[in-house]
Amino acid sequence: MNHDALVAEMRALRDQVVGITDTVVAAVDGLLIAADTEDAIDPNGLAALAAASLGLSQRIASAALRGSLRRTVTCSSGGYTAVYAVDDTALLIVVGDEGMNVPQLHVEARTAIERIASILLQPEPDPESAVEPVPDPEGVLG
Repeated sequence: MNHDALVAEMRALRDQVVGITDTVVAAVDGLLIAADTEDAIDPNGLAALAAASLGLSQRIASAALRGSLRRTVTCSSGGYTAVYAVDDTALLIVVGDEGMNVPQLHVEARTAIERIASILLQPEPDPESAVEPVPDPEGVLG
């Protein structure tokens, strides 16, 4: 997984939707994968709670015979928290203020989730392949 690409995707979603303040990607077991959050938010705690919430919501959707869960949205006095399933392995948590455009978030999140899923499946880039060879105009190195 390319961590930089993942964080870039999270920031792109924030730039596309008015009111997003924080984003987190976590494994379905609640372990933090990446976070783009303010200092006041504990991304590890948020990831764990969101995973538990997602699991419970998936069971509710199943019991109601309404298909696979797509998202949950919590409306609070100070804004919103949305949790999206990313395939069967991860989740995207989006926190927004009272002005967050929730309908636009749902539209933009579809594409972001596809890209996040793709990033999570990619192997970690080889750091040695990113190192450019040192020029040797004199032929001293070899």
